[in-house]
Amino acid sequence: MPVNPELVGRDFPPTATYLVGREKVREFARAVFADDPQHTDPAAAQALGYADVVAPPTFAIVVTDATLQQLLSEPDSGIVLQNVLHAEQKFRYSRPIVAGDKLTAKLSVTGIRAMGAAAMVTSESEITDAAGAHVVTTTSVLLVGEGEA
Repeated sequence: MPVNPELVGRDFPPTATYLVGREKVREFARAVFADDPQHTDPAAAQALGYADVVAPPTFAIVVTDATLQQLLSEPDSGIVLQNVLHAEQKFRYSRPIVAGDKLTAKLSVTGIRAMGAAAMVTSESEITDAAGAHVVTTTSVLLVGEGEA
């Protein structure tokens, strides 16, 4: 089954709140070799004006993952996980993510482009804090090939 073109414009419900933990930020920073002290040392982050450690910019993918799981599990999507390649990721920040943030994400499918037997599925996840203020918008592009379901 090819990717369902009716996914374009579909909005998914907000995810459960994700509490950004200090140790999760530290672990992620180590994993991506983000060695600036603001990512691991609360005092260094506080010296820069933040309440706690600051997540590396790509940390937003951790929160975005829950929205992508919604898309991938949509019964009528035509997307089979084994045929998916994460092709592109972009981040548009209003402010950094900081340990202690309570974040919620909401995904919208913004485009599908056919490429032979494959399709490029573009989605945006808007991530907001507990007050509803924008933190970051992530744009994900998935390359979905056709294969056996």
